[in-house]
Amino acid sequence: MNDEMMMENEQPMLRRYVARPKICQFCVDKNIAIDYKQVDMLRRFVTEEGKIRPRRQTGTCAKHQRTLAVAVKRARHLAFLPYVGGELD
Repeated sequence: MNDEMMMENEQPMLRRYVARPKICQFCVDKNIAIDYKQVDMLRRFVTEEGKIRPRRQTGTCAKHQRTLAVAVKRARHLAFLPYVGGELD
């Protein structure tokens, strides 16, 4: 009888999302330089709309996020990266 009551009252186990701590790839690998001419590297830090992705998404530290933002803005100014991404209909 006790087993039957426990089965009725049991709640299903819910899996919770556990976020892994993101590590700055520029701090880990000191050889990677943030340069406005490296468009392929900068595209990973820009969304489809052309916005700079925030630190919480990319995992970069504050120091490297600032230099990354300057590099993206320079690349935009020199037309290596677009200000707006995709087609505007």
